[in-house]
Amino acid sequence: MSLDPRISARLKRTADGLVPAIAQQHDTGEVLMLAWMNDEALERTLATGRATYWSRSRQELWAKGDTSGHVQWVKEVRLDCDGDTLLLKVDQVGAACHTGDRTCFDADLLPLADGAGR
Repeated sequence: MSLDPRISARLKRTADGLVPAIAQQHDTGEVLMLAWMNDEALERTLATGRATYWSRSRQELWAKGDTSGHVQWVKEVRLDCDGDTLLLKVDQVGAACHTGDRTCFDADLLPLADGAGR
């Protein structure tokens, strides 16, 4: 197996060959997590319908949920206009975050300065 060359040609990777991948709950729009994919992770994701990522800390592929049981079933994958970010619309089973939280973005709300965001 290898990534379709037409897809591969469109990807803009980091120096270490990775593309950021945002996982979003397909039916609610909830942003769940950000992870990284190399070509093999993307190819496996497209072939199996199960989110597979590249672990930068362990330097290996990991299919989401292999150890936790919190699988991401992929409904669609989109490439942004610049080719440098992937969006995975998934059906998340259980927690998305390694901390056990539903998302990786629900723990720390940063305050905006007064008047900011208008």
